[in-house]
Amino acid sequence: MNHAIRGGSALLAAGWLVAGWLVAAWLAAGWASPAHAAGDGAAIEPPPAAAQELSAAAVESFAALALACVHQEYPNKIAHVLASDADVRPPRELTPAFYGCYDWHSAVHGHWLLARLARLHPEAPFASRARAALGVSLTAERLAAELGYFEGKGRVSFERPYGLAWLLQLAAELREWHDPEAAAWARALAPLERAAAARLVDWLPKLTHPIRGGEHDQTAFALGLALDWARVAGDRATEAVIVASLRRFYAADRACPLGYEPSGHDFLSPCLAEADALRRVLAPRELAAWLDGFLPKLPRDGRADWLEPGVVTDPSDPKLAHLDGLNLSRAWMLEGIAAGLPAEDERRRALVAAAERHRAASLPRVTGEHYEGGHWLGSFATYLVTRRGLPAAEPLLASGS
Repeated sequence: MNHAIRGGSALLAAGWLVAGWLVAAWLAAGWASPAHAAGDGAAIEPPPAAAQELSAAAVESFAALALACVHQEYPNKIAHVLASDADVRPPRELTPAFYGCYDWHSAVHGHWLLARLARLHPEAPFASRARAALGVSLTAERLAAELGYFEGKGRVSFERPYGLAWLLQLAAELREWHDPEAAAWARALAPLERAAAARLVDWLPKLTHPIRGGEHDQTAFALGLALDWARVAGDRATEAVIVASLRRFYAADRACPLGYEPSGHDFLSPCLAEADALRRVLAPRELAAWLDGFLPKLPRDGRADWLEPGVVTDPSDPKLAHLDGLNLSRAWMLEGIAAGLPAEDERRRALVAAAERHRAASLPRVTGEHYEGGHWLGSFATYLVTRRGLPAAEPLLASGS
């Protein structure tokens, strides 16, 4: 999701179709964000009615972005180890389930987007098309070929950890979708799901230091997603490895240099992703005490201006467009940290206020006008607006809204 692209006509067309009315609806609703600090601990209040109406329109556009790209093979960037001339093959043959959306991990979370939205909105106009797209990709035959590719010689680090984490999120979504077709897709995906989890379990004990960057290699974000999957799947052994790794990597961290963020190509915050991962393993008061040392300057007066959103100066540049993703992922991470703190913690209001500011900065920009961002930003927007990572929280939109 991060290199020069000059194609994508289908997605561009979809983006232009939704861009005009999406921005108009945004302005008409006068909405900044759906999140407000609540007084009952982990819960975060739902948005006002206007925001929910806007989001119902927006999810149509997010689905359109994924539908336009999950089976669009070119342009394509593959991270592919060649063992011989025989390995010089087109993406649709190398990875026949996840070959669209420019790269493997974007194809995976594009499928996750479709599963997520079709599960939450089964009566929406896009739901039947989303099901059809999932049905094309998630067959036993195609996924067996994916597993064969995954286990090929020289591919031990393939899509590790980011793509593996999104694959597990797709598996978690299918597991939670009580639907016969989804159950069949989950069964077909299960061998690849197990292989992805096993690869993380094998790797983590060998990893002597966390990876703290703001792009795909970052461990905090990926381990947060993988931990959520392990809990959905009931995989206690994998859960234990991830929890131990998170504590080993991050529990002693102090004074994270938030002022140094973002790097110019970041789509993940090193500091916030670490805190959002640890809130999954620390009790609220334990998290509060750890946060005192980790982000000691977090304001307690509810203001939002302590963390500036990233500014995308050229959305057609695939690396510069990362900063829109940063704003979206920061928003859900800030909400997650707030949800993990005790209800009375004075920092919660400032965390949620900053989340609102970041949401407002980039959610209206998820239009698909440029394939550079359109092939992946819809997944980030969907993760945010459906509140996927929040504990004990219902999705933003009710099923069928």
